[in-house]
Amino acid sequence: MTRLLCLCLLLVLPVPVFSEDVWQKAQDNARDSRMVVAFTHRFVQGWLFHADPKAGLIPRNLKNDFFWNARDSAADNYPFMVLTCAMTGHPVLFPIMEAMLQTERRLTCRLGSLPDDFLFETQSFRTREYDLDSLIFGAAEYAKDGLVPITEWMGSSPWMDRMEEMIHDIWKHAAIDSPVGKLPTRNVEVVGDLLQAMSRLAWITGKQEYQEWTFRLADQCLLHDNIARWPRLQLDDHGCEIIGGLSEACFLASQRDKDRWQRYRKPMYDILDCVLEYGRNPDGLLYSVINPASGAVINQELTDNWGYNYIAFLTVAEIGNEDKYREPVRFALSHIDKYLDYPWEGGSADGYADSIEGAISLLNRIPDPKAVDWVDASMKVLLSKQKDDGIIEGWHGDGNSARTAWMWALWKTAGATFSPWREDLSAGAVLDETGTLHLSLACDWPWKGTLHVDRPRHQVNFHLPFDYPRLNQFPEWFVAGPDAFYQVAVNNEPPRRVAGKDLWAFPFSLKAKETALITISKEK
Repeated sequence: MTRLLCLCLLLVLPVPVFSEDVWQKAQDNARDSRMVVAFTHRFVQGWLFHADPKAGLIPRNLKNDFFWNARDSAADNYPFMVLTCAMTGHPVLFPIMEAMLQTERRLTCRLGSLPDDFLFETQSFRTREYDLDSLIFGAAEYAKDGLVPITEWMGSSPWMDRMEEMIHDIWKHAAIDSPVGKLPTRNVEVVGDLLQAMSRLAWITGKQEYQEWTFRLADQCLLHDNIARWPRLQLDDHGCEIIGGLSEACFLASQRDKDRWQRYRKPMYDILDCVLEYGRNPDGLLYSVINPASGAVINQELTDNWGYNYIAFLTVAEIGNEDKYREPVRFALSHIDKYLDYPWEGGSADGYADSIEGAISLLNRIPDPKAVDWVDASMKVLLSKQKDDGIIEGWHGDGNSARTAWMWALWKTAGATFSPWREDLSAGAVLDETGTLHLSLACDWPWKGTLHVDRPRHQVNFHLPFDYPRLNQFPEWFVAGPDAFYQVAVNNEPPRRVAGKDLWAFPFSLKAKETALITISKEK
């Protein structure tokens, strides 16, 4: 018999009866999440086999770039090795991830904490002299694409400390004059990276400098640059970061500096309006590059970052209660099923990963059954691209496939994770219309571990006033509030009363071949 361990639980009402359809769907979801656990474990192990034997760091790719760099290795691949090990509670691999962080800090810091390329052949920096713009670019990419998602999931950690020290050193070397003061960069992508990373740090740390730096960059972009009249606006990656970053600066201003938000409102709306007017195809998907000044489409290829841009639309819609920025998102989701065979980024795994990631983030806010089916079908294509040794395509973009796989798996478990999350453990969940969680848990071999019902990470980790839409977030599906109580029932056992905080780390055990059907509902 399944045992609920180590908690003092109060017997209450009898077990409600649920339809077999709910449990069948939960078990279908369990098959999907189990595929992801195997996929991501193989991904981590595959790349570790290619780590440099002396430094212990992974290369940029497996063909010719045998060096570690911040903008690729550290930003796109390594972080999702970390998160795989953290989400599965892997007792052997997680310490290796911690050691890689320590090694990266020891070997790659070139100017203060700012990292530079580390060449394995010479066990030294790849270039004789450093380039400041390149250092800032790499650190900003590492922060936004790598350390922000780790921090979104884990909260304060050594990885967040790494992000903070790099952001401080970026601003220490800010040398570009502007109407708003010294800036570290005018590169559109890097500005977007910094806006996203610093706005998160402003919330999680409460430190005033992150807010001041965020507003300084946003003031330049929104009050001086007139982005809506630029001759080139990239809606693909390496450019679209600015739209998401500015949306986060707007959210920060709306909560902390309402007068500034009023100054930001029109130029931010102008940017979104020009994307809607010039950047969409008839189905609401987005072109790669447009000319806002002339209204011309510069590159008609559809961007796999369509969802990234639309996340910014939802952020701004949330701030100003503007349905005109929600409706285009609904429209795009209702038509994405027509693009099952679209070759995102030439059909690369990374292209599928980014497109699916955006869709999942949007579906967390705006459900659409056709888009759900599109995500599931597209994920099967993505998972099929992995080779037998765990490598996906053999470059730093492999990490993005792992990232999106985990977003899909967490959707299938409603955010629940397990430690250890072995490959024989099948876990899937369904939320019904009352908000009750139905979780199916089974294993091939005896399992004793911990069930982690998701917590309201936006509140507990980031101290946010509400869970606003944002990129590089793992969406929240079902969360156990810290001050709430829940009714927990397992199979035919009576339900028991459990505090929300106790569900964050809930001891549990299964016999071999046993299935536990668990319901969790919040007390009214």
